[in-house]
Amino acid sequence: MEFIDLKTQYRQIREDVATRISRVLEHGRYIMGPEVEELESRLAAFVGSRHCIGVSSGSDALLIAMMALDIGPGDEVITTPFTFIATAEMVAVLGATPVFVDIDPATYNIDPQRIEEAVTPRTRAILPVDLYGQCADMEAIDAIARSHGLPVIEDAAQSFGATRHGRHACALSTIGCTSFFPSKPLGGYGDGGACFTDDDDLAERMREIRNHGQDRRYHHARLGLNGRLDTLQAAILLAKLDRFPDEIRRRQEVASRYTTLFAERGADSSAKPDSGASLLTPYLDPANTSVFAQYTIQVDARDRVIEALQRQGIPTAVHYPVTLDRQPAITGRCRSHDLTHAHRLQSRVMSLPMHPYLESGEAERIVRAVAAALSPSSATKENAP
Repeated sequence: MEFIDLKTQYRQIREDVATRISRVLEHGRYIMGPEVEELESRLAAFVGSRHCIGVSSGSDALLIAMMALDIGPGDEVITTPFTFIATAEMVAVLGATPVFVDIDPATYNIDPQRIEEAVTPRTRAILPVDLYGQCADMEAIDAIARSHGLPVIEDAAQSFGATRHGRHACALSTIGCTSFFPSKPLGGYGDGGACFTDDDDLAERMREIRNHGQDRRYHHARLGLNGRLDTLQAAILLAKLDRFPDEIRRRQEVASRYTTLFAERGADSSAKPDSGASLLTPYLDPANTSVFAQYTIQVDARDRVIEALQRQGIPTAVHYPVTLDRQPAITGRCRSHDLTHAHRLQSRVMSLPMHPYLESGEAERIVRAVAAALSPSSATKENAP
């Protein structure tokens, strides 16, 4: 069983991928070729944003966005500790300080109510993350940002294709950033990413920064980096983009199937996180649609459940076992407020196989295995002398 089945996906698009790659090989424009511009145009239209800037990775998308906003040493960026390290890492790479506030224990996204208390005269931006496939409460975050004159950078690496109140991720803030890492809902066959904005000036800055700060050939208006999206990756993403809406629908069907099967065994997605339930399925904010980059549950005795599934050949993952404030590379470079929920949930979350081609029989097998591992008889056997 595959945790993310890229092989089945490839078989669906093999001919289109081959055709598009062949075109790139024929014209030979491997850097900033015409496919990059075509992809940017189509992605901007999909998201509903004025500008899309294709870049070399999701991490570089965040870095380029912050560089365009002139964030640097002495500045602070408010963000979440419950995500992949790249979010805080890019802040620290620029010499700025990640300031962590707690998460909403239902959605796992940053809690807007905790942001206000973290704002200081050094705050330069707010950087929410759309974790596991659904958007953060961007209206509340944007309102706080406006009251303090701050930009918002939406880290939508896991939510590309999701919506909030009918608007797409990456079009909900000053700058939206996403990743095309292979395992993402829209992923290439290597690294890639994009930045989105409606601000013409910021768009121009980001285009220059991704190409060593050039505003014209061999004239470097600002410091930049080698952050360009490869033409071959753009070609592959164009082939995948045609099927992307259908794959979003399939992901949502797989998630719904999981949730229904778990509900039949007593699990609840609406139960309060501190209710004492041994298993909680994902909670979806009514304002959101999710692309379910992961299907993440909360369980008691996580290690026991993971081991039980492993014995049956069922892969799992933990996103994320260590909060960023406790990562050695970040600990001495950050400032943290109360992180009670994030610290508690890092030991409870686990992700199950999720991709558009997960069959109903596979989902049933997975749910049965989780339920069996959580059963009282399983715990009794484990604790027996």
